[in-house]
Amino acid sequence: KTNVMFLKIHKTASSTVLNIMFRFAERYNLTVALPADQLFHLGYPKTFKAHFVEEFEVIGQNYNIMCNHLRFNPSEVRKVMAANTFYFSILRNPIPLLESSYIYYKNSVPAFRLSKDVNEYLASPLKYYHQADYKQNIYARNIMWFDFGYDNNAEDDKKYIQAVLKEIEQNFHLILIADYFDESMILLKHTLCWDLDDVVYFKLNSRSQDTVQTLTPESKERIKAWCSLDWKLYLHFNQSFWRRIEETIGLKLLEKEVNRLRMRQKELMEICLLEQEGVGRNHIKNKALQPFQSGAANILGYNLNQNLDNRTLRNCQRMAMPELQYMSYLYAVQHP
Repeated sequence: KTNVMFLKIHKTASSTVLNIMFRFAERYNLTVALPADQLFHLGYPKTFKAHFVEEFEVIGQNYNIMCNHLRFNPSEVRKVMAANTFYFSILRNPIPLLESSYIYYKNSVPAFRLSKDVNEYLASPLKYYHQADYKQNIYARNIMWFDFGYDNNAEDDKKYIQAVLKEIEQNFHLILIADYFDESMILLKHTLCWDLDDVVYFKLNSRSQDTVQTLTPESKERIKAWCSLDWKLYLHFNQSFWRRIEETIGLKLLEKEVNRLRMRQKELMEICLLEQEGVGRNHIKNKALQPFQSGAANILGYNLNQNLDNRTLRNCQRMAMPELQYMSYLYAVQHP
């Protein structure tokens, strides 16, 4: 399948998926719906409109891939993407997600800026989180719910939640789970009839361990209550994810394929990378591979091996290339 819409949700390993989508688009010479005016997002955090896409007026419904950050709005997305488009997204356990969000958006989100650390914030979030600032504070509560296009400050009402879950199931063919990333990539590969190299990846936009704050057991419980909409969203789709795997691949074959994916990844890391792992921002030699840095996080990047032949170098560069650099590269190719 080559017509694919990926809803990129914040802090859910979605930058790694974006890289997979960009490489797929290049490999098969597909058209990507890039943000108009060289912006980074498709109008985010505004609700998506078709004209947020570069040259939408000219290209119309002839885009194959859409995968940049946007706030989901099905009717407008359908104006851009063909009728047979495959829709998928990825969710993450709200507990590690909120901690990641806290570090990453520490300087830009008022609710985070005002508190000392993540545990202090969670001890009494309403002390720091003011509804009036909700536009600046979207990363501080139910971010996944918001990215799907819903009100992240809505009441936790059973009927409302059921209705939203049903709507998401109608709009999306597949929801992956970041906490089981390799399993998710295998399920994606099977569902889209792609091959292994289409879903092999280097982890992107991840941060060094020393910038991870340890959540207390109380904080973990508080996240479930504070982000209860995200929590219920996650529980629901975590179940359907495993159900889908059992119905389509089976756990035996899944394990075999996950091992193949990891072996291929290891092989490519040996070919491509100097250190076989991500390095901190001060140790990245090639500035073209320097990822965007945010908040209190130290975002890791990669150093490539020297003396690679041209074709290998190109493949390695693509796999290690941070989001913003890859976007401007595709922009130059598609909209010279």
